[in-house]
This record gives sequence, C-alpha cells and structure tokens, in this order.
Amino acid sequence: MSALRRKFGDDYQVVTTSSSGSGLQPQGPGQGPQQQQLVPKKKRQRFVDKNGRCNVQHGNLGSETSRYLSDLFTTLVDLKWRWNLFIFILTYTVAWLFMASMWWVIAYTRGDLNKAHVGNYTPCVANVYNFPSAFLFFIETEATIGYGYRYITDKCPEGIILFLFQSILGSIVDAFLIGCMFIKMSQPKKRAETLMFSEHAVISMRDGKLTLMFRVGNLRNSHMVSAQIRCKLLKSRQTPEGEFLPLDQLELDVGFSTGADQLFLVSPLTICHVIDAKSPFYDLSQRSMQTEQFEIVVILEGIVETTDAGIDVSKELKLTY
Repeated sequence: MSALRRKFGDDYQVVTTSSSGSGLQPQGPGQGPQQQQLVPKKKRQRFVDKNGRCNVQHGNLGSETSRYLSDLFTTLVDLKWRWNLFIFILTYTVAWLFMASMWWVIAYTRGDLNKAHVGNYTPCVANVYNFPSAFLFFIETEATIGYGYRYITDKCPEGIILFLFQSILGSIVDAFLIGCMFIKMSQPKKRAETLMFSEHAVISMRDGKLTLMFRVGNLRNSHMVSAQIRCKLLKSRQTPEGEFLPLDQLELDVGFSTGADQLFLVSPLTICHVIDAKSPFYDLSQRSMQTEQFEIVVILEGIVETTDAGIDVSKELKLTY
C-alpha cells in the first residue's frame, strides 16, 4: 500500500488567487480558506501517455522469457527498427558466409583448388579457385544472377545436394526476414498520426444532461471502415472485502446501447458520455474530481480503407470543468 501511495500519491498543492485575479500565487499567512484553489503540483507518471503508448514494463518473468522465442516472428516484428535492420543484415551475412564456406570445403576436399587450371580436369564448380570465388559463386546462384563463368558440373553429387539445400535454406530465410520487414513496414501506426483527438475532455450541460465530451477527427480523405470508439476510466479503488485494486478499469458508455459508438468519421465528431446514475462520475463532485487520481483513455478501432489493415489508437485525455 505504501509503495502504491508513493507512486500514485498527491499531485496537488494548495495555492491562492491574487485579488486582481491575474494569476495564481502560493497561499500566505492570514489568507482565508475561501481563496484556496487546487492546481496541479507536478506531473506524475501516467499509465498511458498522451501519444497512446502504455507505460508498462514486465518484471520478474524468470524462465517465462522463453515464450518470446516460441513466437519468434511476432517478437521480431515488435522490435525497434534498429534491431530489425541489425538482425536482417546479420542473418544474411552469416548465411552467405556459411554457404560460401560449404562450397569452399567441397572444392578443398576434392582438390579442385589445386587442379582448377588443369585442362582435362572437371571440377565440382568451374572456376572456383579460392574462398572469394566460392563466395561469388554462391551470391550468383542465390541471387539468380548467373553470369555463366562459374557453374556446377554433373561430376559432383555432393555439390548437387548442397545446391538443393542452399535453395531450400535461402527460400526459408527470404520468406522469414522479408515477410517480417514487410509486416513491420505495413503496420498502420503512422496512420494513427492523422487521427486527432481533443487535448481536453470537458464536462458541461448538453440536452439538459451533465455530459463528458471530447472530439475526434480524421485528417485524411480516406475513410476508416467499421470505426468504433471506446472509453476507459482507470483509477484505484478498494473493494468492500479490503482488496486494493491499483488500476481498476471502468467502462464509460459513449453510446454502446444506442449505436453511437459506431462512427462515420468523415468530419470531426463530438463523443459524449452522459453522467447518470450508471456513470462512474455520478458520485464525484467537482472538487473530488480535482483531487481524485484517475485517467481517461480513449480507444479508437477501425480498418484503414486504402490498406485494409486494422488500426487501434489509444489516447489519454485531460479533464476540464
């Protein structure tokens, strides 16, 4: 409990307004409590940043880290670009050097390196005299360049078997790494940059009801298909049994029952949550909202029309009264 309170502790201090109303000043001696106002004291660490990135780090996994290797493809896609490029270059470099070494070993064990210039001698691979020439032969065959100067002959069964193995291994490596890079480049994360949310959510009267409102808009002309919006309230609470929940997730109804959460996002829309008896804000006053520790997270899901790729955008909102 003490550790959680230190992390999610008070973010507010008591200050007073000057008589001219020109700004906020610290409360001095003799100033009455009627002049007090609650303002943020410092910025605390959020569960979700303003850009939608979740501040979650997994710890004490122990042997469970091996589960990441069981889904290696997704693990590579989730890595940062610099690590993807490093693994991409390293894998191809190691595979090329390994296969070139295998061709050089065959030429060395057969004695082709010393007999390559003998007129009536048929080597395993023509015109392979050393490791650089073996490496060039592998690159020419793997990349299907085929200059015609270096070629495999029918007097070398071990070379034919190695050539088949090279073709299978090259196809697997190409499919895995190029597929990983393609999936990473086609991820619709950059598409989220053109989906705009209002910086603040406001609580005001609308249609005679106290309503929490914020706006969302799409900057591109391409539509989002099956766009749906959800809103979560993240706060700590204690159950009647005494259990403390540091990050309890409560659903804010933004039109699920009426279908208003299904958006036709061709122009900026105002999303509304009515604060009624079913709302988590129903029992909170304006002053308690200023002192309560909670976050409002908006989640927009849909399909990008141009790429047919799913997109999921999260945004944390500030609350204005």
